[in-house]
Amino acid sequence: MAGRYCYKDMLPFSAMVTMECVNVGLNTLFKAATLEGMSYHVFVVYAYAIAALVLLPAPFISHRSRVLPPLSFPTLCKIGLLGVIGSSSQIMGYTGINYSSPTLASAISNLTPAFTFILALIFRMENLALKKSSSQAKLLGTIVSIAGAFVVSLYKGPPINRASSISISLHQPLHSSNSNWVIGAIFLTAEYILIPLWNIVQTQIMKEYPAELTVVFFYNLCVSIIAAIVSLITERDSSAWMIRSNVALLSVVCSGLFGSCMNLAVHTWVLRLKGPVFVAMFKPLSIAIAVAMGVMFLGDTLYLGSLIGATIISVGFYSVMWGKSKEEIGEDYGVGSLDSPSTQKAPLLQSHKNEQV
Repeated sequence: MAGRYCYKDMLPFSAMVTMECVNVGLNTLFKAATLEGMSYHVFVVYAYAIAALVLLPAPFISHRSRVLPPLSFPTLCKIGLLGVIGSSSQIMGYTGINYSSPTLASAISNLTPAFTFILALIFRMENLALKKSSSQAKLLGTIVSIAGAFVVSLYKGPPINRASSISISLHQPLHSSNSNWVIGAIFLTAEYILIPLWNIVQTQIMKEYPAELTVVFFYNLCVSIIAAIVSLITERDSSAWMIRSNVALLSVVCSGLFGSCMNLAVHTWVLRLKGPVFVAMFKPLSIAIAVAMGVMFLGDTLYLGSLIGATIISVGFYSVMWGKSKEEIGEDYGVGSLDSPSTQKAPLLQSHKNEQV
């Protein structure tokens, strides 16, 4: 029982927290690379190509380690669709960061739970009964999260702290104008609409073909090919493909190894175990990490609008999470026995009820 609890609950929780920290660090490195002249279209090609190269043995290892269903043509088509969604979200996300900052990216990423919940309802992966307090909390939290995202996007406000002159040779202002800030917010919002769609499609693929590394390999290969085609169209200057600085090289390698490879593999594994709503719950953690890293390493400025909006988004997020947890406990106790394996779905809230019993 303890081993199952660790594998099904504690390990996914710890992995998702770690991945959020990694994501913010990678966004900060990416911002540093673009300020050094790195093209974000070329960046996507290199990062995903590195990940595909690292994961090249995965299909052979997966088939030898366990019995898997055949990798059918419809499944490959879904992985191709996943590649289109993923490459589009990556390009939009990097474009948004280029116009704004990693802090804004992390703030708007808090919309992920709301968008995931809406899409999960559309695809009938979540239930909504308006008479239940759990459903009311999820619906209200979704609306509040979206409202908070609009505050972050449209209201900049006065600076709370001034940008530090101590940064890694990156003294250019990250928020050059309000128009750039809004353009960046639009691109980032589009990215975080596509990411929940990616999570849902990936969850469906994992039901058909439960081999995380193999699926992630084909996905990375797909994205690198699509991104290469886009880059050849958008980057007419061949010098854009050159990596000119150590910061750019470090960013590409780290994004390939820890982002496109490890991060995607962990997300895919947690999606198979817990579903898309659970994965989306961890996005609000990134705002605090992003603010700290932006101020320390990029000389970023924290604005009042970002702080207020992130607070509103977090309130909405935790309302959704509370409703989801209460719903899971209700389902567990509706089945019958306390010894049922399903009682492990919400261990943090479940432990209190077990103590009362």
